[in-house]
Amino acid sequence: MAGKSRSRPRIDPSFSSGDDDGIRVDASDRVSGRPSTKTAASRKAKSGKAPRRSLKGRGGRRGGGGGGGLFGFVRSLVYWCIVAGIWGAMGVGGLVLYYGSRMPNATSWSIPERPPNVKILAVDGDTFANRGATGGEAIALEDMSPFIPQAVMAIEDRRFYSHFGVDPLGLARAVFANVTSGRMVQGGSTLTQQLAKNLFLSPERTLERKVQEVLLAFWLEQKYSKDQILAMYLNRVFFGSNAYGVEAASQRYFNKSARDVNLGEAALLAGLLKAPSRLSPARDPKAAEARAQVVLGAMREEGLITDDEVKTAMSQPPTKAKSFWSGAQYYAADLVMDQLPGLVGTVKQDLVVETTLDLDLEKKAETTLAAILKESGTKSRASQAALVSVDATGAIRALVGGRDYADSQFDRAVKAKRQPGSAFKPFVYAAAMEIGRTPMSIRNDAPVRIGKWTPENYDQKYRGEVSLADALANSLNTIAAQLVMEVGPPQVAKLAHRLGIESELQANASIALGTSEVSLLELTSAYAPFMNGGFKATPHIVKRVLTTEGKVLYENTYDNPPRVLDPEIVSEMNQMMVGVVERGTGKNAKLKGWQVAGKSGTTQSFRDALFVGFTSNLTTGVWFGNDDGTSMKKVTGGGLPAKAWATYMAEAHEGLTPSPIFGTKGIQPSFEDPGIQRTIGDVISGAFGRKPADVYPDAPVADAEMPPAQGGSMDAADGGLVPPADVGQTTGATPPTRRTTLFDILTGG
Repeated sequence: MAGKSRSRPRIDPSFSSGDDDGIRVDASDRVSGRPSTKTAASRKAKSGKAPRRSLKGRGGRRGGGGGGGLFGFVRSLVYWCIVAGIWGAMGVGGLVLYYGSRMPNATSWSIPERPPNVKILAVDGDTFANRGATGGEAIALEDMSPFIPQAVMAIEDRRFYSHFGVDPLGLARAVFANVTSGRMVQGGSTLTQQLAKNLFLSPERTLERKVQEVLLAFWLEQKYSKDQILAMYLNRVFFGSNAYGVEAASQRYFNKSARDVNLGEAALLAGLLKAPSRLSPARDPKAAEARAQVVLGAMREEGLITDDEVKTAMSQPPTKAKSFWSGAQYYAADLVMDQLPGLVGTVKQDLVVETTLDLDLEKKAETTLAAILKESGTKSRASQAALVSVDATGAIRALVGGRDYADSQFDRAVKAKRQPGSAFKPFVYAAAMEIGRTPMSIRNDAPVRIGKWTPENYDQKYRGEVSLADALANSLNTIAAQLVMEVGPPQVAKLAHRLGIESELQANASIALGTSEVSLLELTSAYAPFMNGGFKATPHIVKRVLTTEGKVLYENTYDNPPRVLDPEIVSEMNQMMVGVVERGTGKNAKLKGWQVAGKSGTTQSFRDALFVGFTSNLTTGVWFGNDDGTSMKKVTGGGLPAKAWATYMAEAHEGLTPSPIFGTKGIQPSFEDPGIQRTIGDVISGAFGRKPADVYPDAPVADAEMPPAQGGSMDAADGGLVPPADVGQTTGATPPTRRTTLFDILTGG
């Protein structure tokens, strides 16, 4: 033991750099160090033993401390995914809280009111138009065709009735489809989300809007039932071509209610939701049809329809919609909307408007004009036509404002003002009747000069002495000019205004030939007093305006009109206008079995052609012409307009019992000419004192019944109204003293 514990000899430290026996400090001598490889090797050399090999090895050190290979990689991936998910959830939660805080308090959220709709009804109660920002009324889910909600859910949101406002499966499917295709091919929004966006949010695609959309979808699902959400969606979603909601879209594309939509039509509507403007059948019928077939396939996959139903739907011809609403009734709907603010003020709620329009007559009028324009329009160089038909009270029964509403919404029957030509002459003759003239009064058809104006007959011929009845039947311009000078232009204008002309009339000599512009509607309604026995017939189309609850906001009061013409004058005028159709310029307007009265009108250079006439049942005016005022090819009022008038009126009177026009039976006209002084001198001067026909220079060649009123002033103060001695005298309201012929005395004219 003593030998073993003997200490080794002491060795004093040496600081010599060249001696290897000095003190050295290496890694093994440090508190936290590990033996270096070099030290381990030195010890091996001294001890003669090899160091123990590490169990981990180099590969173990690179793989971490918990295991290696694929399993370690997967475990690490899962770990970091969980970490990322937690942080992502925290980030999303923060965004939701942030964007949610920027929204109003949920207690103040409410569904915005749908823009008011105006439902317009025909005289029989059928709806013929809807007007408003949406273009259609809202209808209950149970009232619309069941194919519509089925088609929409099949293509837009198959799990609508099972999700909670957001569909995770649908969202995942959309993300996968978009990633694999490299572009946006599917959307993950549910119908609830789409409704939230449409109701509350802007269409911009931002993260904030998407977050708010989800929050609003949760709120909608919590507050409303699935059926209520679906109904709100279908009544507000955009279907292209300015149609919002299924009712507006159905009327727009199929001209029918959403209640009556079939399977193929429902599939087309559902297909529009992907891209309403691009897929609209008004723009691209083929694209709309192709998309509809995709919808049908989705419905079949969901088991909503059978293979046979798919085949039937696909066999239907593609829907071809015009670029705008099509149908003449929309001219009437526009007129209603123009008048509505004046009747009830600003429209702030859904309204129902009952009108006087007869849809059967409206369709007949539209068909008649379209057929004649198609047959004769091109060769006659007439591109447009218009028609107005009113009853004895002035109620508008038919209104066609142009050839095709889809092509042009400008109403030529109401808004266009044009010269009526000789169709204005009945007002001239009626004014003459009021100062004592009669249908048998005689005037000399000869050249007439009024100032520098020399009116000339359409055929440039003169007939000598004629009765006023014959002069009106043959539309003699010289006689109309003489009568205006006898009555006075202001009196003619006053009578025309009294009967219903509302436009400003120039009270000069040329008023005799209809040079002042009027609308077809006011001209036609001004003829109605002749039909009804002399009462004012104010044109109107609105009968009543009601709320959807039935409260009456307006009701017209045209059932007690004032008298504007004496019955005897009406009788005399009607007999003369019957002669226009029976033996004069209106022969093409004859109706089998019916008595017809009316007057044709043609303006300078055949720019406008009109025929306005009536039976005991209806008064109708027809116009043909061109929007730019270019001349037609010798189209007169007794031509195309009279033919169109007869065709339409024959259909309008089908099945009705013929009855005579007022005053042609019963009340007979008086052939007295009161207030006229008749002397032998009058007879002689009247019979022999007229100047020969060649006294006045030839008038400019007239292209139509109405020559231009040009040259010189038409103002009496300028001397323009001073006529030759054999024309007559300008008068006021009292009957003038004038020359007569022996024939006047013998016949009472």
